[in-house]
Amino acid sequence: MSTLRTKKAVSLETFVFLTLIIVGFGYIGHQMGMGTMFKVIMATAHALLLDTVFFIMAIAVLAGAFSALLSEFGVVALINKLISPIMKPVYGLPGAASIGAITTYLSDNPAIISLAKDKGFSKYFKNYQTPALCNLGTAFGMGLILTVFMSTLRPDFVLPAIIGNIGAIIGSIVSVRIMLHFTKKYYKVTKEDIKAMEKEDTFTQAREIRDGNALERGLEAMLEGGKNGVDLGLSIIPGVLIICTIVMILTFGPAGGYENGVAIYQEKAFEGIELLPKLGEMISPILKPLFGFQNAAAIAFPITSLGAVGAAMAMVPKFLSSGLIGANEIAVFTAMGMCWSGYLSTHVGMMDALNVRQLVNKAILSHTIGGLIAGISAHYIYLIISSIF
Repeated sequence: MSTLRTKKAVSLETFVFLTLIIVGFGYIGHQMGMGTMFKVIMATAHALLLDTVFFIMAIAVLAGAFSALLSEFGVVALINKLISPIMKPVYGLPGAASIGAITTYLSDNPAIISLAKDKGFSKYFKNYQTPALCNLGTAFGMGLILTVFMSTLRPDFVLPAIIGNIGAIIGSIVSVRIMLHFTKKYYKVTKEDIKAMEKEDTFTQAREIRDGNALERGLEAMLEGGKNGVDLGLSIIPGVLIICTIVMILTFGPAGGYENGVAIYQEKAFEGIELLPKLGEMISPILKPLFGFQNAAAIAFPITSLGAVGAAMAMVPKFLSSGLIGANEIAVFTAMGMCWSGYLSTHVGMMDALNVRQLVNKAILSHTIGGLIAGISAHYIYLIISSIF
């Protein structure tokens, strides 16, 4: 949770903020017309709410119910046991950390904080390892929902979504390892401390279950998991409507195209001034070899994922209908969306909850690099697999 501070009622930032607002809305209004701008903003937000938010919420409800069933009947514990042996050599974390990755994959970033606060879980971690849980959990946040969403867009997107998961795992390893490099310095950890790390992980020898017979437990688990999905769906509404509306206005052009160089606006949803594609074209020599984007406008997805992956997901159907993306972009989007999963909006609160807010800048730097590596990895894995098959 962020803390509130006091500041002079009217300060320099007040005038800087007003200047930015006036310049920003003035520029968009000059391009579209002030009346058209406000109508497009309202129409876009309304369309996002009806066509995208409720669709994501439906997926979240079903995914939440399914993940609750997996947890209730021990499947999550089984997966944790299978993954645990690779956690120490790959991530440099105790095997118990695998359940944190699984938990956030089935839910969202902050879920790992509740685990970190559990003494039965945290006892397996040395002081320098605990802050890295923020990066580990974030790299898998909303993974199941994002994967299901991408896979259901088109039948041929199942494989790219899976490739995206592989890319996200690679990015998570990079992010955690870089973060551990910083935390070791911060806590002044020696090699002897690292060698003394516990070799045995007995975290999941027992699990909690609900009362009742198997049928009753299953029904209760599904309903509770579905309710969590509703909560998640409601929580993404502000991010989707606010961030995605702004990004879409900056990404797409007039619905009526151009006549003699003049934009023809029809005051419909998803119209805009095409600023991001123009900026993307400037760095397309970098975007193409790194991510393989066939259109510079695709850069809007990873940019939006920095703040809210739910908002970024809302952009994908429009990209598809406009013919701006293909299977490669789905792989890259899944990797970067899952690995970043809105970390700029959650890292401060998560690190604060772990009582290491002073390491926020290190966590953000580590995760920025990890997300970029995730996208690059997904692109080249897709190229290799597509060339084989």
